[in-house]
Amino acid sequence: MSILKNIVIDIKKELRLKKSIIPISEYEKMSLFKRNTISMSDSIKKDNYGIIAEFKRRSPSKNEINNKLSVHEVCKNYQIFGASGLSVLTNLKYFGGSLEDLVLARSISSLPILRKDFIIDEYQIYESKAFGADIILLISSILTKDEIVNLSKKAKDLKLEVLLEVHNNDELKKGIVENVDIIGVNNRNLKSFKTDLKISEKLFNQIPNEFLKISESGLNNENSIKKLKKIGYQGFLIGEKFMISSDPGKELKKTLENLTYEN
Repeated sequence: MSILKNIVIDIKKELRLKKSIIPISEYEKMSLFKRNTISMSDSIKKDNYGIIAEFKRRSPSKNEINNKLSVHEVCKNYQIFGASGLSVLTNLKYFGGSLEDLVLARSISSLPILRKDFIIDEYQIYESKAFGADIILLISSILTKDEIVNLSKKAKDLKLEVLLEVHNNDELKKGIVENVDIIGVNNRNLKSFKTDLKISEKLFNQIPNEFLKISESGLNNENSIKKLKKIGYQGFLIGEKFMISSDPGKELKKTLENLTYEN
């Protein structure tokens, strides 16, 4: 069984437990649930490189990435040094993240925040809003078209944006639905964990122009980012490149300076 299938099985178990303890009505009472959300799309569009800077401690493909840094400090510096938005992993078992990380990031940042997790149920969308997210991730490979339609509509009802992640043309075709705002091409195969930037190159022209287009994963050097920018990508979700550094914020600053200099 693939790691992706195991993750979905684990999440379904967690959801059954959560639903038995915390009803959606409790999330609706939380103060962050009532806040006005911030548009990730607008934030990306106004910046030249539209970098969504990610906080993550580990991943199934790399195991430990950086367990020493606090989400508070990293996300504060991401904002200071020019990120267009933040991405926060909230899966504990496989990524070392939590909903508490999302709240802490929200508490110190006015940037739009992506809750990066494996969302398969409307319950998680209410949860995302209650803990301070502005945009949710839907992964096409683990959802049916009907699920993408229903989950993206629920997100819109709650004033959240939707980032749909795809890795191939079949996943893209399945995910071209009304309430998706951003389509992100993941250069990493979630089954093998291999990365190939040619995936972004191949899929760019297949994505309708009504969607904001971003590239994700494997963006480890400025030349790759610059090449994809020339193709037409408006944003880039980058985590590992920054998080392997002792100071992710300064690594972001250096990356943006290099990109600006190269232009």
